[in-house]
Amino acid sequence: MGRLLRAALLLAFCLAPFAPARGADIPVDLELVMAVDASSSVDAGEFRLQLEGIAAAFRHPEVLAAIQSGPTGRIAVSIVVWADATLPKEESAWFAIGDAAEAEAFAAMVYAMRRGVFGGTGIGAGVATAIRAFTRNGFAAPRQTVDVSGDGKETPPRENVLLMPAARGMAISRGVTLNGLAILNDDPELGAWYRRNLIAGPSAFVMEVKDYEDFAAAMVRKLIREIEEEPRLGMAR
Repeated sequence: MGRLLRAALLLAFCLAPFAPARGADIPVDLELVMAVDASSSVDAGEFRLQLEGIAAAFRHPEVLAAIQSGPTGRIAVSIVVWADATLPKEESAWFAIGDAAEAEAFAAMVYAMRRGVFGGTGIGAGVATAIRAFTRNGFAAPRQTVDVSGDGKETPPRENVLLMPAARGMAISRGVTLNGLAILNDDPELGAWYRRNLIAGPSAFVMEVKDYEDFAAAMVRKLIREIEEEPRLGMAR
């Protein structure tokens, strides 16, 4: 099979209509996947700052208040760690969060994670893995969101892999929102790249931080904005 035909079949698969069975699923206000960059541009300390920032954010009282403010008062969340497009991703189980104990269970799992993926910046393949995680996850919500954090643009593939245009089309076809948290320490133009190539959905947005030390505080603001039914006024787009 030729390279162009394989790429066309891959794109057709990604854009196919998707309607999962939801009959016995647990109702929540939001299904959220945290998609975390572990590519080679992210050193060991920076990777830990991402995980610790996510854990701290889910322990934050304002994030829990946002979770509890919705109609069901709970969300479902999981984490995907991505790097090279050709390598398997790390995926957690799904967690229902509606109180402080459940938030702590997810935060503790994230904090304890160990890095198992490396390599190039395969954002498209990472986003596609995150989108597929919604399939038959046991939850039903009016909104599905992938929260992407990273510090670099997609790197050219060495072989046929799913790239960001196909992954973004996959999100649009399935009604999934893609948001980005761009870490600008290596590339000050990354936020603009995320806006052009990553985000999808009517309320999609990008937040920017100068370095990993700012990640935790930004994650709190980002989660509140993603979780609340109505985004807070005055939060920078």
